[in-house]
Amino acid sequence: MLFDSTLRRELSRGFGATLVVILTIVLTMFLIRTVGQAASGSVAPQDVVLLLGYVALGHLPTMIALSLFVAVVVTLGRMYRDSEMAIWFASGVGLTRFVRPVLRTGWPVLLMVGVLTLVVWPWGNRNSLELRDRYQQRSDLSRVTPGVFQTSSDGRRVFFIERESADGVNARNVFILAQQERGESVTSARAGRLESVGDARYLVLERGQRNDTHAQTGERTLSSFENYRVLASERAVRSAEARPPRAVRTIELIRNPTPRNLGELTWRLGLFLGAANLLLLAIGLAATNPRRASNWNLLFALLAFVVYYNLINLTQAWVASGRASMGVALVGLHGSTFAAALALLWWREHAAVSRFGRRVERARA
Repeated sequence: MLFDSTLRRELSRGFGATLVVILTIVLTMFLIRTVGQAASGSVAPQDVVLLLGYVALGHLPTMIALSLFVAVVVTLGRMYRDSEMAIWFASGVGLTRFVRPVLRTGWPVLLMVGVLTLVVWPWGNRNSLELRDRYQQRSDLSRVTPGVFQTSSDGRRVFFIERESADGVNARNVFILAQQERGESVTSARAGRLESVGDARYLVLERGQRNDTHAQTGERTLSSFENYRVLASERAVRSAEARPPRAVRTIELIRNPTPRNLGELTWRLGLFLGAANLLLLAIGLAATNPRRASNWNLLFALLAFVVYYNLINLTQAWVASGRASMGVALVGLHGSTFAAALALLWWREHAAVSRFGRRVERARA
């Protein structure tokens, strides 16, 4: 049992170290992207950390599967380079004997991937959409910071206010530059407030003027008003039926088997099956020549990971478009990958036995 305990301990250390590195890199990238979205007005600045957490939870299954895959390849690759694998082969331990300790180490990780994919992934996406929707449902004026020019969500209006009330509904000294099909308009008012009528929100300006410029003729029109009412937002609350499949619970995808829902279900199940197949692939792809100080096996393994996960996304698109059924996509991709992993294991083991046998014969001669 020394073999199992030693290998499992080294795999656990490698998995932990790899996961920390990948999490640091990916979270930094997501943080930069989320801060950029907050700067552009897509999300609320105060929700950046919460949104980053939801995004990280959604991509955590992929990061965990990649970390486990890399840990197996790196650990077994080091054993090949240090000639430990040659010692195990000489002791009668074949390459297939490594499957059991690898699976015993990886099954809790695979269980975590399954829970994160089937349960946490739709929950995180649903909360992320709700955060974005709540912020987008606020009018453009309510998102304006006093003393700062702010572009509207559609990019066609620029707002500026000097100060606003604590409730964010009333404002003072409002300036609006609007781009229209026939030209542009500049509207200024001493006061403004928001009014809600059904799902629409209106901006009511008081005591101001509007200057319109025609784009073709250059003609200018100046008008004054005591009260001026414009539509600020008519975005309705996103209903449950309008949610994308990635934000729908797994049980609801099964109950409502539309092509898009089946495509999302194919992706979720494929992510779990892919993580399991990658464990077997990692054992075969870790083989390297101890006389060559190179990491080509790790590069080929990462290439196989990228190709495999792109194929998982491709099967999702095929099922969602109706070009393939869910069963055919799952069995065709993951069944063939499982067969290829077993074939690679068989080939690696017999090749190692053949090389060891030839060396023994040359030594006897």
